[in-house]
Amino acid sequence: MKLKELLKDKLSEKELELVRSSFDVVGSIAIVEIDVKLKKKEKIIASALMQLNPHIKTVLKKSGIHYGVYRRQKLSYLAGVKTKISEHKESGIRLLVDVEKCYFSSRLSTERLRIAQLIKPDEKILVMFSGVSPYPLVFARNSKAEIIYGVELNPVAHKFAEKNVLANKFFNKIRLIRGDVRKVVPLMGLKFDRILMPMPKTAEEFLPVVFKASKKGTVVHFYDFGKEEEFDSIKDTILSACKTAKKKCKILRVVKAGAYSPGVFRVCVDFQML
Repeated sequence: MKLKELLKDKLSEKELELVRSSFDVVGSIAIVEIDVKLKKKEKIIASALMQLNPHIKTVLKKSGIHYGVYRRQKLSYLAGVKTKISEHKESGIRLLVDVEKCYFSSRLSTERLRIAQLIKPDEKILVMFSGVSPYPLVFARNSKAEIIYGVELNPVAHKFAEKNVLANKFFNKIRLIRGDVRKVVPLMGLKFDRILMPMPKTAEEFLPVVFKASKKGTVVHFYDFGKEEEFDSIKDTILSACKTAKKKCKILRVVKAGAYSPGVFRVCVDFQML
């Protein structure tokens, strides 16, 4: 049975048309978007969702978009166990995450595994904006990388990341640093084989940091949002930044890493320093 079928006796036809069937799941927490016109029916919808999916123990509602430098999102409690902390499992790892205080997207699990499968033995990897450490942990579990560094500014996310690295027993393979990548990475004085920039919209601002931490052959994963017809423009942004920095690079591939909004994709441009 689908959600709308379960609600057909509780909502009018017009109300049913406003019900969104897609939602995010982080462990046992479901995060939903509910139209403002359904405000009086949101708890009914939340209860139906739990009835439909027994593994969901908590339902939270998005109350606005991601905001601030930490990319947090205000969430309102609707039903089930009253918590905003959950344990999420993917690709052989376990992640404890506060879904309101830390940025985390379960929809990127396929993308994280895609990159893990590209990693060659003994690579030194830098994950910028590493959050609760989903990328470092998926890489540690599913590749033969030598060492993975994660740099995160959000103090809450950093603490959860430390707990997750210990819980998954990868403290010998992952190094976590709290701070601004623009300050931290130059001080590290390291050159990496692979660098991730999983923060769309503002990743372009951090390309100068990437160039200083890269060497010939370094592969960079650059994320942005865009329509399909804008993909060439995103590639041009990278090539232009390389030229300005007097660096050379080549585009390896452009990957759709999921839908962001109708007609707009989260895009990953993989490029290599020459």
